[in-house]
Amino acid sequence: MEVIYSLIPGMLVMGVGLVGVLIWAIKRGQFDDLEGDGNRLLMDDDDPLLPDEMRKGSKSNARHWPDAEDE
Repeated sequence: MEVIYSLIPGMLVMGVGLVGVLIWAIKRGQFDDLEGDGNRLLMDDDDPLLPDEMRKGSKSNARHWPDAEDE
Protein backbone atom coordinates (compact mmCIF):
# COMPACT_ATOMS: atom_id res chain seq x y z
CA MET A 1 0.00 0.00 0.00
CA GLU A 2 2.91 2.34 0.61
CA VAL A 3 3.94 2.21 -3.04
CA ILE A 4 0.72 3.97 -4.09
CA TYR A 5 1.88 7.07 -2.21
CA SER A 6 4.75 7.40 -4.66
CA LEU A 7 3.00 6.15 -7.81
CA ILE A 8 0.15 8.65 -7.79
CA PRO A 9 2.32 11.77 -7.51
CA GLY A 10 4.77 10.26 -10.02
CA MET A 11 2.00 9.72 -12.57
CA LEU A 12 0.68 13.23 -11.97
CA VAL A 13 4.13 14.73 -12.58
CA MET A 14 4.54 12.59 -15.71
CA GLY A 15 1.10 13.62 -16.98
CA VAL A 16 1.80 17.31 -16.46
CA GLY A 17 5.14 16.86 -18.22
CA LEU A 18 3.51 15.20 -21.23
CA VAL A 19 0.89 17.93 -21.46
CA GLY A 20 3.72 20.48 -21.36
CA VAL A 21 5.53 18.69 -24.20
CA LEU A 22 2.31 18.63 -26.25
CA ILE A 23 1.75 22.36 -25.73
CA TRP A 24 5.39 23.05 -26.61
CA ALA A 25 5.07 21.04 -29.84
CA ILE A 26 1.88 22.84 -30.83
CA LYS A 27 3.47 26.26 -30.24
CA ARG A 28 6.54 25.27 -32.29
CA GLY A 29 4.31 24.38 -35.27
CA GLN A 30 4.89 20.62 -35.31
CA PHE A 31 1.27 19.96 -36.33
CA ASP A 32 0.83 22.74 -38.91
CA ASP A 33 1.46 20.70 -42.07
CA LEU A 34 0.24 17.14 -41.55
CA GLU A 35 0.07 16.16 -45.23
CA GLY A 36 3.15 17.93 -46.61
CA ASP A 37 5.74 15.33 -45.62
CA GLY A 38 3.71 12.53 -47.15
CA ASN A 39 3.32 14.46 -50.40
CA ARG A 40 7.02 15.36 -50.52
CA LEU A 41 7.91 11.71 -50.04
CA LEU A 42 5.85 10.67 -53.05
CA MET A 43 6.72 13.60 -55.33
CA ASP A 44 9.28 12.80 -57.99
CA ASP A 45 12.23 15.19 -58.39
CA ASP A 46 12.28 14.58 -62.16
CA ASP A 47 8.71 15.81 -62.57
CA PRO A 48 8.61 18.27 -65.52
CA LEU A 49 6.09 20.45 -63.62
CA LEU A 50 8.68 21.28 -60.96
CA PRO A 51 10.61 24.54 -61.33
CA ASP A 52 14.32 24.19 -62.16
CA GLU A 53 15.32 25.40 -58.70
CA MET A 54 13.47 22.51 -57.04
CA ARG A 55 14.89 19.89 -59.40
CA LYS A 56 18.41 20.93 -58.44
CA GLY A 57 17.59 20.47 -54.75
CA SER A 58 17.49 24.12 -53.72
CA LYS A 59 16.13 24.54 -50.20
CA SER A 60 14.90 28.09 -50.80
CA ASN A 61 11.82 26.95 -52.76
CA ALA A 62 11.23 23.74 -50.85
CA ARG A 63 7.66 24.64 -49.90
CA HIS A 64 6.52 26.05 -53.27
CA TRP A 65 4.73 23.24 -55.04
CA PRO A 66 3.45 23.64 -58.60
CA ASP A 67 -0.17 23.11 -57.55
CA ALA A 68 0.01 25.04 -54.26
CA GLU A 69 -1.79 28.29 -53.74
CA ASP A 70 0.32 31.41 -53.33
CA GLU A 71 0.65 32.51 -49.71
